[in-house]
Amino acid sequence: MRYLPLTDTDREDMLARIGVAHVDALFSDVPADKLLTAPLDLPRTKGELEVERIMAKMAARNVSASSVPFFVGAGAYKHHVPATVDHLIQRSEFLTSYTPYQPEIAQGTLQYLFEFQTQVAALTGMDVANASMYDGSTGTGEAVLMAHRVTKRRKAVLSGGLHPHYAEVVRTLSEMANDAVVSLPPDVSAREDILSQIDDDTSCVVVQNPDVFGNLRDLAPIAAKAQAHGALLIAVFTEIVSLGAIVPPGAMGADIVVGEGQSIGNALNFGGPYVGLFAAKSKYLRQMPGRLCGETVDSTGQRGFVLTLSTREQHIRRDKATSNICTNSGLCVLAFTIHMTLLGQAGFTRLAQVNHANAVKLADALADVAGVSVLNDSFFNEFTVKLTKPAAAVVEALAAKGILGGVPVSRLLPGAGLDDLLLVASTEINTDEDRAAFVAALAEVL
Repeated sequence: MRYLPLTDTDREDMLARIGVAHVDALFSDVPADKLLTAPLDLPRTKGELEVERIMAKMAARNVSASSVPFFVGAGAYKHHVPATVDHLIQRSEFLTSYTPYQPEIAQGTLQYLFEFQTQVAALTGMDVANASMYDGSTGTGEAVLMAHRVTKRRKAVLSGGLHPHYAEVVRTLSEMANDAVVSLPPDVSAREDILSQIDDDTSCVVVQNPDVFGNLRDLAPIAAKAQAHGALLIAVFTEIVSLGAIVPPGAMGADIVVGEGQSIGNALNFGGPYVGLFAAKSKYLRQMPGRLCGETVDSTGQRGFVLTLSTREQHIRRDKATSNICTNSGLCVLAFTIHMTLLGQAGFTRLAQVNHANAVKLADALADVAGVSVLNDSFFNEFTVKLTKPAAAVVEALAAKGILGGVPVSRLLPGAGLDDLLLVASTEINTDEDRAAFVAALAEVL
């Protein structure tokens, strides 16, 4: 108990001050069947060397994205990250710095946050971007809350092509606030009638492009209908590289753009960390969550950077805050900014072209496999295939052959009756040999 310094008397005093008789009362809101009735079945004590051996054995059961042909996407994409990125972000002045509360001694941090915002605004075609969110899913939830503040309405319409994890975050936040959410059914073919769901009570319409099934969508008609009813269009993306090839959401009339920036500068790490991108029209600037870095001059006329807006709970009163985001993904932002700077506009466009070309090659090859149908009329670097066997079982069989062959739709949408659908992504990392191995293994499994 050396790491639990409180005595029984200390605990009794704290419970008395709170006004409860026993610590269990603090968990009364948790359903009884969700509470543990006994300690987890874990070894009670182990030495450091023993723990390292156990953890290493567990880690060895994972198959890393770099060790086999890899075609997994669905919101987390494998891209090449230049060695320069990791080298620079590990410099101590970047690696150990935190929130720039004092601008006069945090000019470096503030400058790269400013550059990051500039890059995100340019990529999305929007007026202004903030200094990051946690990730794309929580950023989407924050975008819906922002739309509610702007419109003074409380109903969100979610496209059936929105990533299910993003939609679930929105529903969770909305349930806590008693806000209304209209979730359209899964839309594999991108033919949903979302326009009919927009009325004068709608706060926002949330549409992903490319959507979770890989389809490209024209957001302009949705933006026009939403804005005609006083609602906002929230455009979502999970693959930032797509913006090097498709029309940016700002050019299609989006009011708020939010998405995931992991693909640039941030390698896959078994689930994170990620970096959420958030941009909006300038007239909604003061309702943006998080914080905004700005450029100014100091008392001697020298260029400098400051936190222009900090509308979060750490800086202002809770009732005035636009967000409960307590920090930003600073190091991931820096990695994004370095990688994007290395690419430049021409390099980013070229990267997008290579991604699309690789995906087209894979789609053409898979379409020739008996038992496989490619469902998309359009896509960027990810698409959906229909199989003659359950996709989850096929993925396991492929993994046994050393191929990570995609994400079963049933994993994202269990019980939706889409068990034969598989999401497949192909980025610049995939070679002709990788694609040939995937096609051969899938043909054998089917």
